[in-house]
Amino acid sequence: MKIDLITGFLGAGKTTWIRRYAEYLIGKGEKICILENDYGAVNVDMMFLQDLLGDNCELEMVIGGDGYEAHRRRFKTKLISMAMTGYDRVLVEPSGIFDVDEFFDVLREEPLDRWYEPGNVIAVVDAHSPDSMSEESRYLLVSQIANAGCVVLSKVQLAGRDEAQRTIALMNECMEKFHCSRRFGKEVLAVDWGQLTEQDFDEITRCGYRLEDHIKYQVEQENAYKSLFYFYLHMDEQEIRSAVKALFADPNCGNIHRIKGFVRMGDGAWFQINAVRDKIEFSRSTSGQEAVIVIGEDLHKEAVDRYLVAHAVYHGEL
Repeated sequence: MKIDLITGFLGAGKTTWIRRYAEYLIGKGEKICILENDYGAVNVDMMFLQDLLGDNCELEMVIGGDGYEAHRRRFKTKLISMAMTGYDRVLVEPSGIFDVDEFFDVLREEPLDRWYEPGNVIAVVDAHSPDSMSEESRYLLVSQIANAGCVVLSKVQLAGRDEAQRTIALMNECMEKFHCSRRFGKEVLAVDWGQLTEQDFDEITRCGYRLEDHIKYQVEQENAYKSLFYFYLHMDEQEIRSAVKALFADPNCGNIHRIKGFVRMGDGAWFQINAVRDKIEFSRSTSGQEAVIVIGEDLHKEAVDRYLVAHAVYHGEL
């Protein structure tokens, strides 16, 4: 059974990419499973993919917490339980700060090495990636793209060709900084996803992966990024729209990378939030989970709480 790993920085567009990639594979008749493998205790990304469920697509989830070793053990246990299900391919969407080495290490362990083989490593990179990224973020970018068989730039239609090329140059600059000999060029797909052809997808399904060395840092979830969660927000549509926009605009809140989740409206309908700084999306949804998560670096909980906590039944830090 092949396992494809979809890597990417927080808010890069991994979940959106997985949807498009999964739809292509399902259309080709493959039976797939999407495995959401996150360090957080709440995974709203899984809710974003619920409508893909069907005879040829299932969703599974590994819940993190309790440290790296416990998370790795749960990941391995989940793969063991899935081994006899008859999937053609498993798509793994990890946490935004996942180290790709964990993926290869787990698949080399018994008994997984008898049932699974690495398929493709596909990295999703935001074409708007800023030059002002912190050193830790640059390291995480390197750790996610170094082994990729293919790098797919997201939001190219918003960034434009020049900015997309600048992002590729930034990727190569980061590779040099962390002593990785690899440089990116043709294997970076800088195309509006709406214009991807069947040939593009066919090539991506055969892109494979690379094994590259680079400087290793020990990056822990609790040290690198903070995730704040707010359950059962009692806000109407205008209130949550205003709050999300204000959170990104307020420097006192810290460096917010992503806000995602669902709010239930008074009429019972679900209101979905999927936002990064340069692209804030709101939409109605037929299903959801009453949770909103704010993810970022150097978050100031008290400042973020001012916008949301008064409306939440329960809140805290992942």
